[in-house]
Amino acid sequence: MAAGSDLTPSKYIADHLTNLKVTVGEGGFWTLNLDSIVMGWVLGIIGIGTFWLVARNATRGVPGRFQGFIELVVEFIDNTVKDVFPGSRRFLAPLALTIFVWVFVMNAMDLVPIDWVATVSHALGAPAWKAVPTTDLNTTFAMAWTVFFLVVFFSFKAKGVGGFVHELFTAPFGSSPLLWIPNLLLNIIELLAKPISLGMRLFGNMYAGELIFMLLGLLGSIAALSVGGLAAGAASAVLTWAWAVFHILIILLQAFIFMVLSSVYIAMAHEHH
Repeated sequence: MAAGSDLTPSKYIADHLTNLKVTVGEGGFWTLNLDSIVMGWVLGIIGIGTFWLVARNATRGVPGRFQGFIELVVEFIDNTVKDVFPGSRRFLAPLALTIFVWVFVMNAMDLVPIDWVATVSHALGAPAWKAVPTTDLNTTFAMAWTVFFLVVFFSFKAKGVGGFVHELFTAPFGSSPLLWIPNLLLNIIELLAKPISLGMRLFGNMYAGELIFMLLGLLGSIAALSVGGLAAGAASAVLTWAWAVFHILIILLQAFIFMVLSSVYIAMAHEHH
């Protein structure tokens, strides 16, 4: 926020945390966060497209630096999936790679200064534009519930309908009819807790990181030609740089955690109790 701006701190933060919403349907039944959808698709195409181009142009023998880096990432993800799921990884390994890359590139948009994003969006006529899709709870919950449906699908595939329903009523306490209701309630809570915790964890960490960047920007906005103003400006610059460096670790860690937990949940769906 530039010095002399008529924006108050609360309005500045609110403006940057507002999605570009589009109402669809009669009576406004659907409200879509257009910025999250567009950024998610664009970043997904860029991330997965990069891996596709490297794979298409891969050379034999000693690879180049970028190809070597991509191969290292693919091998790392494959080994991680192997540690949690000893079975066939033909589906799970590519899925884990897709999740990791997609979440990482969406998180990485948090390193782009939000005032730059606001300047470009306002120049294009958009009143608001959130560049980080993972700071939108709709995005993280959409991915988390997709993982949930995959868990249910693979549970049916591995155990059959009868086996899945049998486990709902008999695990973990036993098959006594008196324990059917407690077993069912516990299993339903366990199933629902997985996507809720998965989506909330990613959203909470990225939202908090974005908010800290805004607070540091507000600190820099009071910079002026005075001792206190210059100190505030210097502190804002140093702290923003330090938080950005630390935030790189958070971006990577959150992508890794989301990928690992998704793989673990799907692997658990194949287990019989």
